[in-house]
Amino acid sequence: MTNAQVTRELSNGTAIPVVGLGVWQISDGAECERAVTAALEVGYRLIDTAQAYRNETSVGRAIRSSGVPREEIFLTTKFYPGGKDARVEAEKSLERLGTEYLDLYLIHWPQGGPTWAWPGMEAAVEGNLTKGIGISNFGADEVRELAKVAQIQPVVNQIQFSPFEYRRGLVETCEDAGIVAQAYSPLGTGRHLDHPAIAKLAESTGRTPAQVLIRWAMQKGLSVIPKSVHQARIEENFNVFDFELDDDAMASLDALDTTGSTSDALSKSGKWWS
Repeated sequence: MTNAQVTRELSNGTAIPVVGLGVWQISDGAECERAVTAALEVGYRLIDTAQAYRNETSVGRAIRSSGVPREEIFLTTKFYPGGKDARVEAEKSLERLGTEYLDLYLIHWPQGGPTWAWPGMEAAVEGNLTKGIGISNFGADEVRELAKVAQIQPVVNQIQFSPFEYRRGLVETCEDAGIVAQAYSPLGTGRHLDHPAIAKLAESTGRTPAQVLIRWAMQKGLSVIPKSVHQARIEENFNVFDFELDDDAMASLDALDTTGSTSDALSKSGKWWS
């Protein structure tokens, strides 16, 4: 499908689709399998899970039964940093997923500091367990700290990102380091959909609020992974390739930021992974 071929090239030479399905908070079992199956049928080719989500088995089952060749699917999972060895945990993920390799393996958040788990991540690449490695929820300082010691540089930083959490400073730091930023919770886990400014733009463009939010993040250069378990919304979230937001619309969305264009991964004080 044409939409599935819209990608961004990563620094390791692979290409990541600009829209994917995130499966955070989707229960292991039939619900997760249905969501992944629906996404692949619509044309998604990026599926994002994590060890902490406890649904890798269902994701793998849906991928295998989809009929879509494995090499056409960009599969991401994340190392839970409560574990001790990222390489060992990658092997366990592959077992649960029922696949021989990952396309991307991320440190889920920088618990215990941003560098200690990286040798295990690099070992996962060297062991051909994953094509690429990256990070999630790393702020600019943590990105820079990791860059100093990494033998293999991260290719992605997955961050909370929407017009209301417009982490401009963090995205710029990532881009300067050759890291593609990826947006999770682009819809604010649903809470942004009813905002008057979003509704107004949706009406003027003839699109839905979700499509406006996803399109904004895409036009900022990010890969975007909205989550849904509803087939109609999964399809809606993917139908974002046939329109563009103009400069005025983009500027009005930019102005919704509540983070002060932060370079931090979290807006609130303190760190929830500590």
